[in-house]
Amino acid sequence: MYAITIPEPGGPEALVWAEVPDPVPGDGEVLVEVAAGAVNRADLLQRQGFYNPPPGASDIPGLECSGRIVALGAGVSGWSVGDEVCALLSGGGYAQKVAVPAGQLLPVPENTDLVTAAALPEVTSTVWSNVFMIAHLRPGETFLVHGGSSGIGTMAIQLAKAIGAKVAVTAGSKEKLDYCAELGADILINYREQDFVEEIKRATDGAGADVILDNMGAKYLDRNVQALATNGRLAIIGMQGGIQGELNIAMLLNKRGAITATSLRARPLAEKAAIVAAVREHIWPLIDSGRVRPIVDRTLPMSDAAQAHRVLEESGHIGKVLLTVE
Repeated sequence: MYAITIPEPGGPEALVWAEVPDPVPGDGEVLVEVAAGAVNRADLLQRQGFYNPPPGASDIPGLECSGRIVALGAGVSGWSVGDEVCALLSGGGYAQKVAVPAGQLLPVPENTDLVTAAALPEVTSTVWSNVFMIAHLRPGETFLVHGGSSGIGTMAIQLAKAIGAKVAVTAGSKEKLDYCAELGADILINYREQDFVEEIKRATDGAGADVILDNMGAKYLDRNVQALATNGRLAIIGMQGGIQGELNIAMLLNKRGAITATSLRARPLAEKAAIVAAVREHIWPLIDSGRVRPIVDRTLPMSDAAQAHRVLEESGHIGKVLLTVE
């Protein structure tokens, strides 16, 4: 088969479409013929040599895909050859075929085409596990998501609105904020022109945000704590703004706040399977009904993954960037 390889870490040009051995499904795995994969920030870090796959995972980048099952490994039940699926991966999505643990498979939702389904596994799993399973966002609470126009952000807005939360977003342009508003965002903050702490306080009569989903890390740590409401929860899922920051523990104590930080990729199989099962139970009905939908900025040929990485680095996109297998 063909797949994107990274012979040497570097810029987007380091991604090489090359022939590699076909994967073989192990016990409890299925082999998926890939229709499309999606590009995530973690893929950019892996390309640069900063985010290696966990032990035993494929060296091929790609943390989610959609496609059709073409073979079953030993011990797999509940799935059949020919099933259309999308999948959460530890790696291997930028390829024509990928072996996937059966617990990380999801059926393609009704009224969602096979290619578009590639936009769902990573964002739904990330948002559900962090915002709902860990931070326990509840109806009526105020939820702030940084990078509201990203793949994560566009999904987080819709899911938070679906459960009855008030949603605030940060983004870097009017176009992006307008799109967030179309998805249901109530409080729109241009981080280039406004201080999100002041804007959240103003919009909540000084109370702050009950839950914050943060992709920036160190750069926003102190201000995120300032923006938290009493009993607020800060969920960190990225480090685009650095890895080391100062934490005002006195402020956190006074607010009785909580900070969590998670990643999906290196979690044990059982934890991933539990998250995927929860996504299927809680989010798939919302997608089937049309209340929640994947947001796709564009699709590009998988062999042109370098251009897709440039799109993410330029941050002009809204939603997900997908890679289709020719």
